[in-house]
Amino acid sequence: MSGGIERTYRLYVPEIYDAQEPVPLVINLHGYGSDSQEQELYGDFRPIADTANFLVVHPDGTLDAQNLQYWNSFGLAAVDDVAFLSELIDTLSAAYSIDPDCVYSTGMSNGGFMSYELACQLSNRIAAIASVTGSMTLFGMVSCNALHPTPVMQIHGTEDATVPYEGSFGVSSIDNLVTYWVEFNNCSLTPTFTAIPDIATNDGCTAEHYVYNGGNGGSTVELYKILEGDHSWPGAIFNINTTNMDFDASTEIWRFFSQYKLDELSTVEALPSLSRSIVYPNPAHQHFTLLFQDEGDKMITVANALGETIMQLACNDASVDIQLESCGLYIISVSNGKERWMKKVVME
Repeated sequence: MSGGIERTYRLYVPEIYDAQEPVPLVINLHGYGSDSQEQELYGDFRPIADTANFLVVHPDGTLDAQNLQYWNSFGLAAVDDVAFLSELIDTLSAAYSIDPDCVYSTGMSNGGFMSYELACQLSNRIAAIASVTGSMTLFGMVSCNALHPTPVMQIHGTEDATVPYEGSFGVSSIDNLVTYWVEFNNCSLTPTFTAIPDIATNDGCTAEHYVYNGGNGGSTVELYKILEGDHSWPGAIFNINTTNMDFDASTEIWRFFSQYKLDELSTVEALPSLSRSIVYPNPAHQHFTLLFQDEGDKMITVANALGETIMQLACNDASVDIQLESCGLYIISVSNGKERWMKKVVME
């Protein structure tokens, strides 16, 4: 029971599990309209858990007005899924020997959105997250309250029609999403690039791998960009839409998770609130919006590529729209007297 609602889940415990040894826990969240059983089969971690020795829990969301299961990652309902998943960790920890420094969340689509929600609102329990075809809302970005550098892996197809790679109304593009976490973790802005070998030549897509290293606390951000890929889980046994078969998403997600421990990341202080500001869209056309985590007095300066100031304005709101008529590169600088934040914006 959570919030007065009976909640359900499926738990996978590998045969090699020994209660005398604390093991990691992977939370694997289904997409919109799916359920725990489908996600257990679709984004399958069980063969990996059998040798790496970790538990995999597949929770169920609640039903919406269309009688479809979902995660309340958009704040549109009264269901508190963050609280439910926190209580689920408590329930499992009471029955099994779980390492509290090795709890991770991943998910498909709506489950990917929810994993970002856990990274922001349950960072005291979540070490790292991975999203397959999910993203973040702009509101979720500016309200994010992650307390430590958070390793993030994003896997996304460029032809995803459900959660578009270029973003949609109120939802971040994948490139801006990756940039947000790269800057949040203070990673290198220049990624290590690898073209994934096109092993499955008949799957209709190819994959690229970008790794942003050097973040605070050893954190990294990884992006698997599926060129011509659709809304699907790479390597899945079910070929839905255009599914990349050149690599296995579950294997790569566990490889990513296994590098990180919460106690090691939590010793590093998170970046101050002003540095969590975002620019949207970027690149922009004629105007863009600055979104801040907090209200309060701020001075905004806009300079051109030569460093010449072309606009300066005071702001005490949580957002401000800025119009620029000319194309080119601009440098946005925001100061509140305590912090200073800078961002490049491209006007097309």
